[in-house]
Amino acid sequence: MTELANAIQRKLLAGKENEIISIFGEDENNELPIEKIPQELPVLSLRNAVLFPGVVIPIAVGRSKSLELIQQIYTGNKTLGTVSQIDAEIEDPTVSDLNKIGTIARIIKILEMPDDSITVIIQGKQRFEIERFVSTEPFFTVVPRILNDTVPNVDEEFEAIAGSIKELALNIINLSNHIPPEASFALRNIVNISFLINYISSNSEIASSKKQQLLEVSDLRVRAQKLLEYLTVELQRLELQSDIQSKVKVEIDQQQREYLLNQQMKTIRNELGDNNEEEVEVEELRKRAKKMKWSNKTHEIFKRELKKLERINPASPEYSNQHNYLDIMLELPWEIYTKDNFDMKRAQKILDEDHFGLEKVKDRILEHLAVLKLKGDLKAPILCLVGPPGVGKTSLGKSVARALKRKYMRMSLGGLHDESEIRGHRKTYIGAMPGRIIQGLKKVKSSNPVFVLDEIDKIGSDFRGNPAFALLEVLDPEQNTNFHDNYLEIEYDLSKVLFIATANTLSTINLALLDRMEIIDVSGYIVEEKTEIAIRHLIPKQLENHGVRKSQLRFNEEVLHKIITGYTRESGVRELDKQIAKITRVTARQIAMEEKRTPKLTKESVQTILGAPRFINSEYQDNQHAGVVTGLAWTAVGGQILFIESSLSRGKGGLTTTGNLGEVMKESVMLALEYLKAHAQKLDINSELFDKWNVHLHVPAGAIPKDGPSAGISMVTSLASLFTQRKVKSHIAMTGEITLRGKVLPVGGIKEKILAAKRANITEIILSEENKKDIEEINDKYINGLTFKFVNTIMEVLEVALLKEKVENAVKFGL
Repeated sequence: MTELANAIQRKLLAGKENEIISIFGEDENNELPIEKIPQELPVLSLRNAVLFPGVVIPIAVGRSKSLELIQQIYTGNKTLGTVSQIDAEIEDPTVSDLNKIGTIARIIKILEMPDDSITVIIQGKQRFEIERFVSTEPFFTVVPRILNDTVPNVDEEFEAIAGSIKELALNIINLSNHIPPEASFALRNIVNISFLINYISSNSEIASSKKQQLLEVSDLRVRAQKLLEYLTVELQRLELQSDIQSKVKVEIDQQQREYLLNQQMKTIRNELGDNNEEEVEVEELRKRAKKMKWSNKTHEIFKRELKKLERINPASPEYSNQHNYLDIMLELPWEIYTKDNFDMKRAQKILDEDHFGLEKVKDRILEHLAVLKLKGDLKAPILCLVGPPGVGKTSLGKSVARALKRKYMRMSLGGLHDESEIRGHRKTYIGAMPGRIIQGLKKVKSSNPVFVLDEIDKIGSDFRGNPAFALLEVLDPEQNTNFHDNYLEIEYDLSKVLFIATANTLSTINLALLDRMEIIDVSGYIVEEKTEIAIRHLIPKQLENHGVRKSQLRFNEEVLHKIITGYTRESGVRELDKQIAKITRVTARQIAMEEKRTPKLTKESVQTILGAPRFINSEYQDNQHAGVVTGLAWTAVGGQILFIESSLSRGKGGLTTTGNLGEVMKESVMLALEYLKAHAQKLDINSELFDKWNVHLHVPAGAIPKDGPSAGISMVTSLASLFTQRKVKSHIAMTGEITLRGKVLPVGGIKEKILAAKRANITEIILSEENKKDIEEINDKYINGLTFKFVNTIMEVLEVALLKEKVENAVKFGL
């Protein structure tokens, strides 16, 4: 019986608190007089419910058609027809979706439920058949034909059937979890046999389709017999369900039970001659193990784990975990090494083909190969290539692998937070797997690949641990011979793996990790190098990618120089590659559309395709103003010239700095000023000027943050020129850190700074004596036309940089 019907059995309150709605008909003859039945009967479609004559049931009304029907007839004679849907899932039924026989009903009450839904209490009156549909909107309206029930004489057989029905219904109530026990009290109080049959038919838990079959039977005796059959089946189903539940409650170890059943199944399959899948799998694992080249210790561990697999129930999740573990053990390249190619000339040729420049890196790889060739055995070095983006650090790993004829594996560490990514998870967890180092070796099937650890400076850390600490063991040549992965729980030798880490900066790398790596600086490319890279690599690649022949698009060095300086601002060549790709795409379109064009690119055609230049290189300015000096700066995208400007105004000796300077640069300004005060007499400066004139030092491009000590000598030269009103030497630039004692210290980024100076038409550069070694490492063709002055003290800087000649309109210092 439905839950809503059970609620009716207890009581239904509507309107007044004390108004009770009876579930029984008022008399045995519950039929409506013919004159009270409308000739055009509004019909309410029911889902999962069938109403029988005399029965009171609640109906939840939610569909718009149904709501409109209820609202209209409730103020009239409250009579409507109810017909069940053939398919209860249909939200908006049509004529063909409704059964043809239903029950005429009368609305007793409308209830507004706590959740704002509407429930209508209706009582069945008489069966009817739909002769024809009058309308379907705003709700169904039909012409009904009244169907009368055939009530048999109450004899012993009919009473026996009714008694059996009541007894079965009471048993169903006792066994069902969905019907409250109070329902049996209501059932016992029903005396009228016709109403009893209709009541149980309407409220039983049998399918709606079977209820409809019962409704369509006119003879009450036949209806009762069919109901008896349905209830018998329902009772048997509930008894079987109860029996199953009682068996489940028996206390038995589930795993042991399954194990015993599986053992019996094995015996049965063996008797029948069927193959045992689990035994076949174990035997296959055993055969594969015989072909493995591993140590005795590893082999013993494998045999032990294989025996454990045989003891595990195949239906258990632990079985698949153990099977995966043994699979991974067999798939790892234990003692499998690729043979290195010791042809030194071939290796150098490959490295030079793939990458232009990067001489330090190439030399270090060739050194390792040479020692390996002579000694026969050498622990692989742990190299760390540090440099700006786009200079070829990652792709260099592929070239090294090709040169050595080794397998190549790359692992990105950017954003890695979980230590388990390196060391793996414990194999007891469902879904556990080895760390990415072991997975990488499994993928390449070699124990001595070139393994690139990309973006090692971008490793993170959180509550799951710090992967950098897990890498300490991986990247330590003294420890990685016995690398321990949490999943494998067997030591694995990583000493033959050539690890190459890449990073953009060293500042974020753990110090202990940094100590284990050999740092190789990969500086940015100069314009000349970028031009050569474009000619050798980028242009051929883009022509091939876009299907353009060499004869259809020709670049020259002048055009490439314009693209590099006017449309890119980077240390590497990624942006240059994009610009060349854009030019090639436009050319491909012109060729495909058969437009008139010339294969040779010019500066003008480049500007037509790429638009106006986005970057303008700073050029040297004249030396007609005191206090203006050209400095040199290093940025992540290469070197730049930097103008230091200073001016004087009457005041009380204040110092102002502008230009978005960092703390270190501000300290350099203070050092420069204090040095001049301390050596004013030697420089022929009236010391009283420092107390009566304010100094303002500015570095242009105020929106760009600037910091670092390398502008020290530029600042002291600027202030010395300001207070002496002497001209600064023409076409000269400088870079170097200063101390309070007047020493000039070396700085970094010399190569990039020199190239920036050359682009700005600088002819002479002042550097610290200790930077002389950096100049010797630069190819002569890149410094041709430049003169270098190496100094140790500030006084030497001023002697070189300042002329004896005063600037025009020099300030007259009146004290």
